[in-house]
Amino acid sequence: MEVDFPEQDASSTDEEDTVSSSVSDDGDSSEMNDEDCERRRVECMDEMTTLEKQFGDLKEQLYKERLCQVDIKLQEVIAACAQEYLEPLANLQENMQIRTKVGGIYQELCLESVKNKYDCEIQAACQHWESEKLLLFDTVHSDLEEKIRRLEEDRHSIDITSELWNDGLHSRKNKKKDPFCPVKKKKPVVSGPYIVYMLQDLDVLEDWTAIRKFCMHHRRRRRWGRTGSRLMSLPRLTDTTIWRGLRRADCSMTASGSAEDRPCVSTRRTNTLPVP
Repeated sequence: MEVDFPEQDASSTDEEDTVSSSVSDDGDSSEMNDEDCERRRVECMDEMTTLEKQFGDLKEQLYKERLCQVDIKLQEVIAACAQEYLEPLANLQENMQIRTKVGGIYQELCLESVKNKYDCEIQAACQHWESEKLLLFDTVHSDLEEKIRRLEEDRHSIDITSELWNDGLHSRKNKKKDPFCPVKKKKPVVSGPYIVYMLQDLDVLEDWTAIRKFCMHHRRRRRWGRTGSRLMSLPRLTDTTIWRGLRRADCSMTASGSAEDRPCVSTRRTNTLPVP
């Protein structure tokens, strides 16, 4: 801030003139009396007092001007119109907008991630439910098939047992009624070689039941394929079961005893049975 001091400039010029005149006077006269010195001293003191007063006035004026400028800046800041306030405020607002935009994008991404996790959980739960439902359906279906198979086997075994039991009782009753007059049986006509069994009825029944179970299991495996470990394993028809009667039978056609007293089974039927 520039301030003009016209009075100070005038006093400085007067002082210079006075000094120059005094120097010239000293040059003119080598001796000065006491009155001139006292007069010069008083003049200098007056000038010094005047300068000090002017300096105080200027200092007070500068203070007031600075205070007025500060008050004006403060009012501009309060009114939000000062340049020192508007520029940082604009930077802060720009940073705020950027951070708000970034925060909104981050919020959308977080919501999308949570939604995707929720959808994944729902899909996993549905797939687990579907798999459990299919597994339960397969298990129940296999159990029902197994029960049906057992019922069919029991029905066939009961039919065979009842037939053999009725035949045995009928033969025993006939023997008791007329033991001395045996009824002549018609000789069965067999074409080709035959096997003569020397087994009891219960042994024949067991072998026949095992053969029927194996045949049913073989047909089921051919139709449905392998059922896996869920189905109960069926009794396998071994060579011991198939040829159990052959070890006790007389395979010779000239064996003792007549063919009418022994049941005959053609080998053509046994050859058609699948042997594992």
